[in-house]
Order: sequence, then structure tokens, then C-alpha cells
Amino acid sequence: MKYCKILLYMTTLVACLSIGIALEEDYLVGGYVSSYDRSMMMDPGIAGMVKWLDAPVPSFPWYSSDLTFYRQAIPSSTFTPYREYYTTAGTPIVGGIVSNPVKFDITRDTPYGIYYGTGEVLPYSQYASTVPSKTNDLWIQGQTNWTQYALSPVGASLQLVANVPTGGMGGFYEVVQTNTVNTNYKTYQFNPGYNTMNFKAEHMGRNMLYLVVNNQPSNVVIVDVFSQAPG
Repeated sequence: MKYCKILLYMTTLVACLSIGIALEEDYLVGGYVSSYDRSMMMDPGIAGMVKWLDAPVPSFPWYSSDLTFYRQAIPSSTFTPYREYYTTAGTPIVGGIVSNPVKFDITRDTPYGIYYGTGEVLPYSQYASTVPSKTNDLWIQGQTNWTQYALSPVGASLQLVANVPTGGMGGFYEVVQTNTVNTNYKTYQFNPGYNTMNFKAEHMGRNMLYLVVNNQPSNVVIVDVFSQAPG
């Protein structure tokens, strides 16, 4: 009798373990991990970083022989991971590529993190302590983070932040890549330190932006601009 009870107990235990393993496999293989929003329980700034890291990174065939894809309207969901970096409201830029640079107070509007074009993220404090102080840097400003890459609907406005340690007169360049390449150039007066400027995404295609002040080029930021499909 005692042996039967032990055997029954062992049988039940094995069954429970089997169910547990099956549930775990379903949880992992069935895709529940990828659909779970782990940012819900996090601080808003950290949540923004986590959402970025968990979001799929778009891959467009910019370097193929056929570039007609950029003329096609894409669904609004494709823009969602980059929604904090652009606004559909904004004034046109008259006679220039960006608006005139205005002094930016980094102490009052410090980003949580900065994202490089590859999607790699650094806390702003780490970036500020490791980047050489004499380099010119250019970023796209979001609600909580900065980035070197964004996806935007045509006609949207993006806010740029340029760190020009010495300030001075410099050139701002826009290279628009479609099935051809067009380059725009204009000079601006930059304040020493951080500057903010408005950029209007008026040209569909790959928009590459950078500046040169005191013979020191900045990094390039990329804005891929598409038409947004209705609905």
C-alpha cells in the first residue's frame, strides 16, 4: 500500500514537471517573450530606452540598384518606434536647411540616453564623460532620449541638438539620397556649447545631416523619410 502511494506520488510529480516544461517551452517558443512589454513597470526614461531596444530595427535597401521603394507609402506602425523624435506640427524652414541655431541649456533638458545609428545606447552621463570635449556632435532630440537615426513621415519636424564647444560660423550640410544624390549647404552662426535647431523632413529619401565648424566635422545623423499610408 505504501509502495502504491509512493508510485502515485512520483507519477503525479512527473506529470506536473512535464506540464511545466511544456508551458515553459510554449512561453519561450510561442513568442510570448517578444510580445511582453517589459517597460510597463519601469521608470519612464528607462522605459523609453527599453522600448527602443526591444523594437525591430528597420532595414531598407538603400544600396541596391532599385531605389523605387522609398516612393511607396508605408504603414504608420513602421514609424511608431521613432514617434518621440518628430512632430507633425512645425513651421517650414525658409531659406535654409535648419532654423537658426539657438542656445540650448543642457542642464535643464538632459536626455536619459543617447542612441547611435546601430541602436547601441549609452546613458548621457557616460557619453558626456567619455567623449572628447572639443568634438562637434549632432543629435536628433526626442522627448526623453537623443539619437543619430530616425524614421520620419514626409513633412514632419525634428529638433536637432548640436554640441559645438568653441562656437563660431560653420557650414551645415544635407545630403538627400534617392535614385540620385542632392547636396544642400548653408552657413550658420553656432553658439559655444549646445545649440538647438529645427529640421523639416520635406524630401523623401535618406536625409544625411552634418555640420563643420572650425574645420571640425561632426558625426552624421540619418533621417529616413517616407510617405505615410492612410489609416
